[in-house]
Amino acid sequence: MTTTSSRPATPADGGTAPAASPNRMVAILAIGGIVVAMTQTLVIPIVASLPTIFDAPASDTSWIITVTLLVGAICTPVSGRLGDLYGKKEMILISLLPLALGSAVCAVATTVPVMVAGRGLQGLAAGFIPLGISMLHDLLPKERTAGAISLMSSSLGIGGALGLPFAAAVAQLSSWRLLFWLITACAVGLGVVIWRAIPAPAPAARTGLRTPFDYVGTLGLAAGLVALLLPISKGAEWGWTSPLVLGLFGGAVVVLLTWGWWELRTPDALVDLRTTARPVVLLTNLASILVGFAMYAQSLILPQLMQAPAETGFGLGQSMLQMGLWMAPAGIAMTLMSPVGARITRARGPKTTFVIGGLIMSLGYGLSAVAMNTLAGLAATAFVASAGVGFAYGAMPAIILGAVPATEKATANGFNTLMRSIGTSTSAAVIGVVLARMSISFGDHTLPTEAGFRVALLLGCGVAVAAAALAATIPVRATEAPSAAS
Repeated sequence: MTTTSSRPATPADGGTAPAASPNRMVAILAIGGIVVAMTQTLVIPIVASLPTIFDAPASDTSWIITVTLLVGAICTPVSGRLGDLYGKKEMILISLLPLALGSAVCAVATTVPVMVAGRGLQGLAAGFIPLGISMLHDLLPKERTAGAISLMSSSLGIGGALGLPFAAAVAQLSSWRLLFWLITACAVGLGVVIWRAIPAPAPAARTGLRTPFDYVGTLGLAAGLVALLLPISKGAEWGWTSPLVLGLFGGAVVVLLTWGWWELRTPDALVDLRTTARPVVLLTNLASILVGFAMYAQSLILPQLMQAPAETGFGLGQSMLQMGLWMAPAGIAMTLMSPVGARITRARGPKTTFVIGGLIMSLGYGLSAVAMNTLAGLAATAFVASAGVGFAYGAMPAIILGAVPATEKATANGFNTLMRSIGTSTSAAVIGVVLARMSISFGDHTLPTEAGFRVALLLGCGVAVAAAALAATIPVRATEAPSAAS
C-alpha cells in the first residue's frame, strides 16, 4: 500500500535504499525490541541453579538479575537524550554493540563477577525500545504511527513474556549458555539489518544536534537511581529497616532533589523537568509506574503457583518447561492486542486505550480468584492480564509523543520507560515481601501459602484498577490523535 506523509522515509547513511517499506521497518524494530526485552527474563528459569553453576552464595548470584535492571534504568533516559542530540538510528546501532558483547561474555562466564559484567553490558541496550518508538514516529506516515508505536512499545512486554518459555525450553533441553549465544547472534544480525534496511530520520527531526550533552545531570540521575533502585531490589535480603537500606533511600531523596534543582537551571538539561511536570506527561508517567507494577506481579506469581508441588494442595506441580509453555500465550496476547489497541487509539485517542488496558489487566487478575487452582485458569489469567498490558503499553508513548516537543521525543519516551522500570522493580520487592511473610515450610523448602498467593494477586488487581483510574484523569481529549505532534 502506498501512502503519503509530511514525514517520508529518507535515505540512511551507509548506502541504504532510498525508501523503506513501513511494514519492514516496524517488523525489524519490533523484533529488535523483543530481543532486547528478552534479556530481562532470560535467567529467571535458572535462578535457583545459579549458586550451583557458579559455586557462589545466592546473595552473590542475585546480582546477575539486579545489575541488568539497574543499568537499564540508568541508561534508558540517557540513550533517549543522545538519540535526540546525535541521531536515533546511530544510538540504536550503538546500543546493540554492548548487547552482543555482554551476551557473549555471559555465554563464556565461569565466575559471578564475569557474569555480572556481561549482564550489565546487556542492560546498556535498554534504550533500544524508546529510541525505536521515536524513530518510527519520525519515519512513518501519520496514519501508520498508532499501530507501529503500539507494537513497538508492547515489545517490551512481549519479549519479557516470550523470554520465559524460550529460556525454560533451551535451559532444560540444552545448555543455558546457548541462550546467550543466541542473543549474541540476534544482536549482530539486527545491527546489520537495521544499518542496511532502515533509513535515518530526516535532519528536521534532529534539530537538537548541536546542543551540549548534560554530563552533570547524567551523573546525578545515575547516582540517584542507584540509591533508589538498589534498596528496592535488595531490601528483602538486607533488611528493610537496616541502616544501609534506610541510608540509601535517604541518599536517593537528597541526590534526586539536587539533580532536579540542577536540571531546572541548566539550559541543556538531560530531562526537561518543566515538560515532565505537564499534567499530561506527569500523570502518564505515574500511571506507567502502576502498570509496570501490575505487569510484573503476575509474571512473578503465576510461575511460582504452577511450579509449586501438588502435595501442597494448591500447587500444580509443573516442570520448568511445562510452566514456560503455559505462560507462552501471555506474550501472544500482547502481540494480538497491539493492532486492536491501535484502532481504538485512532478512533478514541490513546487515553481511552490506556484506561481500557488497566481495566482488562484487573479483569485478568479477577479471573485468578475463581480459577487459581487450575492450569487453564492461570493461563487465562496470564493471557487476559497480558492483553491489558498490550493496550496500556501501546497507549503510553502515544500520549507522551503528543505532548512533548519534537527535539525531546526520544528523551521523553526513555523517561517513560524508566517509570515502568521503577514499577517493575517495586513490584518485585513488594510481591517478594508478601510471599515471604505468608509462607510455610515444605520439606527442605519454604513456600508461599495459598493465602499469600491470593493476597499478592489481589494486590496486583488493585494496582491495575488504580492505573486505570489515574489514566482516566489524564487531560487528553478522547479523540486526540497520537501523531498530532510532528
